[in-house]
Amino acid sequence: MRQHRDPGIRLAVDRGPRIPLLPLKNVVIFPRNVVTFLAVRPHSIHAVEEAMIGNREIAVTTHRTPDIDDPRTDDLYDVGTLANILSVERQPGGNLQVVLEGMSRVRLSGIENSRPFFQTLCRELSEPAPDRTQSDALIQYIQELSGQFAENRNILAQEVLDMVQRATNPGHLADLLATQIVNDIATRQQLLETLDPLVRLEHLGAYLRGELEIVELDQRMRDRVRDKMDDTQRRYYLAEQMKAIQAELGDGEADELAELKAKIAGRGMPRHAQEKLEREFQRFERMPGVSAEATVARTYIETILQLPWHEESDDQIDLAEAERVLGEDHYGLESVKERIVEFLAVRKLTLGAGATTAAQILCLVGPPGVGKTSLGRSVAEAMGRKFARVSLGGLRDEAEIRGHRRTYIGAMPGRIISAMKTTGTMNPVILLDEIDKLASDYRGDPTAAMLEVLDPEQNGTFTDHYLDMPYDLSKVLFVTTANYWQQIPRPLRDRMETIQVSGYTEDEKIEIARRHLLRRQLIASGLSLSAVEIDQDSWRRIIRDYTREAGVRGLVREMAGLCR
Repeated sequence: MRQHRDPGIRLAVDRGPRIPLLPLKNVVIFPRNVVTFLAVRPHSIHAVEEAMIGNREIAVTTHRTPDIDDPRTDDLYDVGTLANILSVERQPGGNLQVVLEGMSRVRLSGIENSRPFFQTLCRELSEPAPDRTQSDALIQYIQELSGQFAENRNILAQEVLDMVQRATNPGHLADLLATQIVNDIATRQQLLETLDPLVRLEHLGAYLRGELEIVELDQRMRDRVRDKMDDTQRRYYLAEQMKAIQAELGDGEADELAELKAKIAGRGMPRHAQEKLEREFQRFERMPGVSAEATVARTYIETILQLPWHEESDDQIDLAEAERVLGEDHYGLESVKERIVEFLAVRKLTLGAGATTAAQILCLVGPPGVGKTSLGRSVAEAMGRKFARVSLGGLRDEAEIRGHRRTYIGAMPGRIISAMKTTGTMNPVILLDEIDKLASDYRGDPTAAMLEVLDPEQNGTFTDHYLDMPYDLSKVLFVTTANYWQQIPRPLRDRMETIQVSGYTEDEKIEIARRHLLRRQLIASGLSLSAVEIDQDSWRRIIRDYTREAGVRGLVREMAGLCR
């Protein structure tokens, strides 16, 4: 096997100003490769729209970890492809269908996420000139392997095979085969980062030879199974073949399929979910393991298995303990804490009587910084339940609540189902933060989706588009927060009970700062707890002259500045 050539052989040409960067989860684009995909995530849509305003050039790279939905700069590979946008078509749901053509390999640097999309500087990477004799010999070898591969696997289309047989440039041939036969993302990225075309062809030759050996082994297994079977046993042929493969290869994909099937059988899901998942598993078994459809089906099955279907937290409502937790976490707000304890007392009596009435939905309304979110967390702690927070501020797309249909690339469940998967129980406390900031546009109205979530008459059969089956949310305790009660749509207001969380008095702010804020800022600044002492008059002057707010966020900033 040839060694990689000096990676320093590059075309040191800076592309100039920053250009939009499009991160892709499970796609690696090569030069001269035309790809069609659906841009769903907001930063992807913004990047494409920005490129269309300019010269249609956009940088494309791949996630290092495909299950990260909101990547940071260090989650992206630093070698990608400079692409040209051939066409863009807006879909009814607001997503963009984009057709890209790769132009050249580039190294990305200075990636920024300061705008609604990623931007980067690009430096084009060139291929070293190959030795002509070695190049011709290697191209001929790869063309022979490609013909055998197409004959045995029936994967390469005839027009693609014709292009392979006519190829004379090793770099073009390597990139063409990489797009057609390699499905593993890590392998495709390695081929993209390899500049020497002869090294890329050698890697592809090894890959083709391995695939041909698998075909030969598969044929031997088929012959071995057929020899053991008679005419009355042919119905078991496929199962026996799988056993023979497992015996030949040891632990592998067959073991994984058996383990997945056992998980489905023992999960204890409702009948409708069990039947749907079994049908999906049967489809998954028949798919090639390296196909994109198999990845989508496996992700769907694993998501269903990870959801709670019968697991519940035992409600342990101790009113004395609830008062202690609320008093420890929040100074002041006596009327608010008293109302929450009343709510828990009614809940305890209801459970003790064996009643099945729908849970009341609390809405904590008040100015920023008064502790609404932490109050919701304290309610979960007092009840002994798991807690999850869902931020609704600025949400415009209904699919964020209901999920995306699996017909889209990169589809995922909505935020409510994701929160259920995170908590792992059927009865968590879910805080819907800033429900008054919901908005709507051409992508739908999230408020309509929230009606089904919060309505006790409907949420027992909540349907997420990704799951495509009813899911029970009736045991969830929803707590919402808002800054302005009037901005909450009227249908949602009718489904909630309001608790007004007013601002703190001056004396309460002093006690909060003494007990919590100053200590926290001293630790954050690396100071000892006795490094700063503030008397009563100084506290009052800081609060009166430097902060004018109902909450304590401004006071937190002043404490941080004082410690610095």
